[in-house]
Parts: sequence; C-alpha cells; structure tokens
Amino acid sequence: MLVRIDLRQITFGQPEILWLLAAPALLLVLWMWRLLRRRITGRQLQRTRMVPVRERFAPLGDLPFWLCLILSSAALVLALARPHGPATAVRSGGIDLVILQDGSASMHVADVAGNRWQRSIEFLRVIGDSLSWNSDRIALALFAHIATPQIRLTKDPNTFFFFIDHLDLMSPFRLEDETTWDTNSEQGIYWGVRLIDRDAELHGKSPNAKAFVMVTDGETWSGEVEKSLKKAQEASIPVFVVGVGTLGGGKMPDFKDKAGNVIHDAEVPTISRLDRATLQKLASAGGGQYFELDRDGDRRIANQIIDTAKRMAPSLGAVEQSEELYWRFLVLAAIFPFLGMLFLRDRAELWIQTIGVSLAAVVVLFLLG
Repeated sequence: MLVRIDLRQITFGQPEILWLLAAPALLLVLWMWRLLRRRITGRQLQRTRMVPVRERFAPLGDLPFWLCLILSSAALVLALARPHGPATAVRSGGIDLVILQDGSASMHVADVAGNRWQRSIEFLRVIGDSLSWNSDRIALALFAHIATPQIRLTKDPNTFFFFIDHLDLMSPFRLEDETTWDTNSEQGIYWGVRLIDRDAELHGKSPNAKAFVMVTDGETWSGEVEKSLKKAQEASIPVFVVGVGTLGGGKMPDFKDKAGNVIHDAEVPTISRLDRATLQKLASAGGGQYFELDRDGDRRIANQIIDTAKRMAPSLGAVEQSEELYWRFLVLAAIFPFLGMLFLRDRAELWIQTIGVSLAAVVVLFLLG
C-alpha cells in the first residue's frame, strides 16, 4: 500500500502543546541577533586591525550548530503535539497462495535435515511467517498418487499453523497404503485449480493474484502434467516449484503391508534422488521459477515467491485515511543535532556535544519504540 500525505492539511491531536514553540521561536530571534552581531564585529575588525596578512573570518562559525539545536527542539514540540494529516493510500490486492505439498513415500527419505517431509514443513512455516495476512490467503493440498485438500483458502494464520504444528513429523499418507508409493504432480496441480474454482463459487471471484507453490522431490514428466499445467495457465496461475532432497539421494523406506511384513517389489526403487532437471522443466512450463531448499535460503525463497506474486496483484484504487506523523518529526529532532556537529571546531566541545546528542538520540529511539 503506497501512501501520499498532504502536508498542507496537517492537524494536531494535542494542539495545546504548540505554545511551547514560543521557546524555539525566541531562541531563533536570539540566533539571528547573534548572527547579525557576528557580521558587524567581523567587519569592524577588518577595518581597524592591522596585521601582516589578510584575516579571514568564518561567516557563521559554530552558529549552524545552535540553529540545528533550535530546529531540533521545534521538531520535538511538533511531535509531542501528535500531528496527523489526510493521506491517499493506493491499495493493491493481496495474493492467494496454494501450497501443493508432496506427501509420497519418498518424502520419508532422510537425505536432508530430519527427512524431506520435515524439511518441507520447516519451509512452509517460513512462508507462513512471510505473509502479511491482511489480504493474503493461503491454501494447502497434499498429493501422492491422489491429492487431498487440507486447508481451503484462508487468511487466518491460526488455521495454517495448526496444520503445520500437528503434522510436522510425518505425512498423513501412510506408508502401508499403496497410493503413497507414487508421486502424481498432475493431481496436485489439478486440485490446486479446483481449490481456486471452489473458493470463487463460495465467495465470489477474488481480486488477489494467484500462485501455486509445489514442494516436491520430483516426478517423471508426463502428458497428464501438461494438461494440468495448461489449466493453471488458462487461469493465469504460475507454478513455483521448490525442490527438496539431494542429488545423491537416500534410502527409501521399506514397503510393508498392513500386517507389517516387508514386501519386495521390483517396481519400487530402493534409492530416491532429487529430480532437479524435471522440476526445472515443470517450473518453466508452469510460468514460475525453480528453487531448491538448502541451496537457497528459506526466507529468500519465500520472499521472492511472495514478491513475484504480489507484483501480479491489481490495484484496488485509492482510499482516504488519516496518517500519524509524529514519528517523522521525532526522526528530524534526532537528525538535526548530528548535522550541527559538523560545524563544531573545538575538540572538547565536540566530545561534550557528541555525548549529549547520543543521549538525546537514545531517548528519541525509546519514544519511537
């Protein structure tokens, strides 16, 4: 949200404090008198003193320092009067972020911290922390051979973090189920589109920009994925892909039946590796970007995805609001003394003023906090 403030229409919440401006006003008159006296004295000395070389006098001396202190005190008084002014805020839409989380058996591979599932959930927590949650919404769907929506689009962070806190150790897809032993990205994208469409049916079309974030270790490219990607493209939804795992891979968990007996199946791989090439191709075809956990920082990945999605959000027009301005005057009150110190020439005086200005800055920062 961009804010433009009309400084010509500033009003004050505590105007009775403004009478204190009389003090810096009197000091400003005294400062101007001192400036005039300095100029007169300098001219007199130039006319009456006889020296072998021409004397030069600084036109202002240390007077700029005292002027900065006067301006600083005036800014502090204005801040105490609680100024505020009408502002025009240009509102932009939020984002609807649909997380497509891989929950297949390969996510149990421990080639990253914990295992791939736990590492993915750690990243999802960072995404949740990075959202503004004002107009932003988030949804979550899990996929393996089939896909199941877990959270419909919501702007309630408690709903999202409740899922993260209770399923941070293990995927809800059980290893005993045959459907867990397959990664079907096509179903994940398909259900992502269904979540968007269903929300539009229930609540009307949202002005938010849409984006998919698929967190997975890879899947063999197929025409079915192309069909789902085409649906996402028709809805102007980019697919950001976040790879989890390593190229070296790790051992797959044992394939067991419901009785706990290990089943040896030639079609079930014993080693699972991150399929970087396929995921890069998937992100390119989906109009998004490819990222990789532990190669890029989690916070950087989350911010880049969110920032890219927000740039697609349309403007929602301008609204009038009242903007508090006191903190701006407090900042000015802290800056002016530091500017004035540039005009001090006496070393002892400079140290004394530095300590005083530093203490004043600490007080101002405390007020801002």
